[in-house]
Order: sequence, then C-alpha cells, then structure tokens
Amino acid sequence: MGESVTEGTIIRWLKSEGEYVEADEPLVEISTDKIDTELPSPTAGVLQKIVAKEEQTVEVGTEIAVIDETASKEGKGKDEPEAGPEVKAEPKAESPSQEATAEREDASGNGRKAEGDGKKTDVGVLSPLVRKLARENDVDLTQVKGTGQGGRITKQDVMAYVQQGAPKPVRSGTIRESAPAVPATSSYVVPSGEKEEVPFSRVRRAIAEHMVRSLATAAHVTNVFEADMTKIAALRERAKGEFKRKEGFSLTFLPFVASAVIQALRAFPEFNAHLDAEAKTATLYRGVNLGIAVGRDEGLIVPVVKGADGMNLVGLARGINDVAARARTKGGLKPDDVSGGTFTITNGGSFGTLIETPIINQPQAAILGTGAVVKRPVVMTLDGSDAVAIRHMMYLYLSYDHRWIDGHKAAQFNLRLKQILEEADFAHELAIEPA
Repeated sequence: MGESVTEGTIIRWLKSEGEYVEADEPLVEISTDKIDTELPSPTAGVLQKIVAKEEQTVEVGTEIAVIDETASKEGKGKDEPEAGPEVKAEPKAESPSQEATAEREDASGNGRKAEGDGKKTDVGVLSPLVRKLARENDVDLTQVKGTGQGGRITKQDVMAYVQQGAPKPVRSGTIRESAPAVPATSSYVVPSGEKEEVPFSRVRRAIAEHMVRSLATAAHVTNVFEADMTKIAALRERAKGEFKRKEGFSLTFLPFVASAVIQALRAFPEFNAHLDAEAKTATLYRGVNLGIAVGRDEGLIVPVVKGADGMNLVGLARGINDVAARARTKGGLKPDDVSGGTFTITNGGSFGTLIETPIINQPQAAILGTGAVVKRPVVMTLDGSDAVAIRHMMYLYLSYDHRWIDGHKAAQFNLRLKQILEEADFAHELAIEPA
C-alpha cells in the first residue's frame, strides 16, 4: 500500500465468498487517507472467506481474506474428497463452445468481447475498471496490447494507449477542448425554499483532516511576486502546435513553472524539505519529487512526479500530464503515486484564479501557487524612458512554514523563481530556434 500508508478502510468487495478470482484480478476496493484504490488478488483461487468487512478499517499487514489456491473455477479443491455414492450427481451438460461462452460473458457485462470494425474480436477477460476507463476515454480495446498475465489488458495498458495520443472514435456532438471543462454551477441541487444535509464523503473527510492539521501545525505565511511571462508565452505559441502533434496533449505554462521551481530549489535547498515538529528537525532532499495539486469532483489530490529534477521541460510536461490524467481517473493512482513529495505546486490559474493562499502539504516546508496568465498594460523602462506595454503577467504566491523559513529567504526564493521565468531560454528544450 506504499510506505506512508499505515491503515486502510474496506470500501467494497468485488468478489463474494465462493467466487473464483484470477491472479491480479481486482478483488477489493480500499480507501486510505490519500486515495481510493483497487487491490488485485495476489493469487488465483476461490475466495473462501472474507475476514475484513466493508467499512472496516484495518492496519497494513492485517489478514482481510482467505483464498483457496487449490480450488478450481468450479469451486472445488483438489484435495477435496469426492461425494459419496448416496449423492446423486446431476447430469453434466456438454461443454459449450468457446464462442458461445464468450457471447454469454459479453452479454453479462464481463467484457469478454469488444466491438472492432463491425465484428467481435476476442480481447480477453476485462476488469470493471478497464471497461470503465475504455468508455471514459473512447478507447477501442481491440487496438490495445495487453501486458497482463496471459496478455490481459490492464488499466496501465489503457492509460498508456491514451497518453500516446492514440486515435479515438469521435462521437456525434463531442467537443474537445485543451482546457478542462468548467461547470457553470455546482453539481448540488437544492429545491427552492428547502435545505439538504450533505455528509462529507470519505475523500472530503480526509482532505478536511489534512488541511486542519496543516494549519494547526505550520506557521503559515504567504508572499506574492509577479512574473512577466511574455517571453514564455511567445515561445509556447510557437511550439504548441508541433508539441501537441508529437506528444498528444497540450503544452501549458505549468511545465515551465515546474522547471523554474526545480532550478530555484537547487539554489535554496531549505525549501525542498520535510519538517518534523516533534523531533524539531528538518530533512533536506537532494532530489525533487514534485507534487502537483489536481482538482477533481470528488476532492483535491496531490500526485507526485518522482525524480522531477532529472527531467527536462518535455519530460516534466509528460510527467505532469500523466499524473493529472490518472488522478482524474478512478483507480488511476496507487498509494505510492501520492507519497514522497518534497515540494508542491498548485495551479489555481488553470481556473482563472489570480491570487490565493495555499495550505502547505504536510510535512513539506512550502507550497507554490500560480495564478492565471493574463494580458494587461504594464509600465516598463525602455531606452531610459518609461513606456506602457501589453505583457503576459502571472502572480506567484508562495506559502511557507515560518518555523523553518524566514521572510527574507522566502522573498529571495520567489524572486529567483521570477527571474528564471523571465530570463531563462527554454527554446533548446523544445528543439526550436530562439526567436
């Protein structure tokens, strides 16, 4: 379940006692303090006994079920004695053909067959999660190569297919946007003149606990700088078409910010740290595991781009796109994907936010927020005279823990970040000529 996970809550068993389960087939849904995830069966056999019931919280390492590895798909163990002569055996039906079996599995929703070019093609047994991912991403499963046991298609195969920018069937009325769709209103509907009590979801409860604990633990202070993103905006405009063609997703401002953050962390390593209030120590990290806050309907989550300091601009763009896409897909993240972060970026600007005061992601020392990139008139000095020019401007808001970081250091860090964004030449990383 990951190094940082100590306990989990059983959400739902995907198999019942007496049912056969394949190795690596999703067996149970687990909720941790970070994410909900499916656990695959470690072996093939019959689910003999469910020990941990739904809604029960257990520590990592606790026995939650018993699987009889000796049992066949018919549910009979190899060492089980044959029934006595007094038991009248039912006449055994003829074995159905493979095609008939597949048709029944398809009709029952087990995903044995998938449509492809007007005819049915065998794609193997599919988990509910794989079928759901395929539906949500318009993936033709007959085009996906399975890497699971026996060539089975896994969720990783589907997501890899999507990330490669593979062609998707275009449905009538579908509108594709590079930016996420923003709902005009909330999904909650309360009848006029009435009220409705909405209980916190499991994810919302976890978020609430994290936020309150962080505010109670850290001495939060936020400073705000403004960066001129005009040079990067022009470079992005020149590169975005070819980038989208090659990578299959849009080039945003966030990878540029991430690259600048990594450079600033090299100059100010005290920001790339974990704090231990009880031990009164700070652990500084050489490598950068970059947390990227992702907003979802079910609640905010912070997946981590591991080894971000070893990536160039394109690699960061791929890493950010990968974790964000999986974060928005049910079951796309595992506990390890949301642990080990050393510094976090939250991009409120993607929704038009200009400035906010982000809460530190414990036990980290700081968190950077980025506002929307907007064009507006700015007073500049050109050839010794003041002039007004239209520039692409963005606010950088840094929340830091004043127990460990002083205000002048935070100002130096944000100033360094601003200078990198305004002066660095990223053209070579995108393989295009400087302007």
